[in-house]
Amino acid sequence: MGTLLSVLLSGLLLGGLYSLVAIGLNLIFGVIRVVNFAQGEFVMLGMYATFVAYNLLHIDPYLAILLVFPLLFVFGILVQRFILQRLQNEPMMQVFATFGLLMLLQNLVLAVTGGAAYSIRTPLSSMAIAVGPVQVSVPRVIALAAVTAVALILQWGLRNTMTGKAVRAVAQDRRAARLMGIDVERTYMLTFGVGAGLAGMAGALLTPIFTLSPQIGGNFILAAFAVVVLGGLGSVPGAYIGGFLIGMTEALAGYYLDPSLKQAAWFAIFIIMLIVRPTGLFGLAGAEEVGLRVQE
Repeated sequence: MGTLLSVLLSGLLLGGLYSLVAIGLNLIFGVIRVVNFAQGEFVMLGMYATFVAYNLLHIDPYLAILLVFPLLFVFGILVQRFILQRLQNEPMMQVFATFGLLMLLQNLVLAVTGGAAYSIRTPLSSMAIAVGPVQVSVPRVIALAAVTAVALILQWGLRNTMTGKAVRAVAQDRRAARLMGIDVERTYMLTFGVGAGLAGMAGALLTPIFTLSPQIGGNFILAAFAVVVLGGLGSVPGAYIGGFLIGMTEALAGYYLDPSLKQAAWFAIFIIMLIVRPTGLFGLAGAEEVGLRVQE
């Protein structure tokens, strides 16, 4: 019983990490309808920014979120304004542009760091809390709490604020939103900025857990894509819950099948979902064309 509890808690906490990365990715797709291959590199930039803040400015990694989120937010706005907006009428070129950005950022960080591995160790890094017979990592619990708060705040904001309603309007019908006086380009920049900022926030929360490397973004982006497809294209609750489903699948497959097959297990689910229900568990029919869906 203790072993099963340990596996389930491990999957839950791992799923929280995946959800953290996937929510920003799904937000960008839901509104701008761009598959952002560089989202993992935004997480990586957030991790390195947190590392610099910790070592040079002596800012705690969790407090560094207050610095990292605005930095990645501004960077996301610049990417949207000067790269993606210029390719607005060429959707496939936008996808290729994000892949090119992935390679650019990865190689820039590789050149600056020389590929050296870095890590942050704070008093919280080695702390654990007891859940029955199982010891649970405090940094992973903090990440789980953070992604839950982000999902709730984002969902509330999209449903109840004027900016959120403008975002939903642009996602549903860009031309109609423009006729109603909504600045579509500004909404796109805001959305991409928030998506990038959330990736930076994820990076700050992941820094006390993982060792930094220029390729670390790749560890999360494939899982994030699986989460987005499983949970539902453009669905914020879907991205949140889908992360836990992928995390549970990976943990159970790693324990009961073979650790080397844990990623293969959720890739199999990914493919099956694409075949059986392309809109995902919480997506609605046409989400891939319509964009962001806010669950009522």
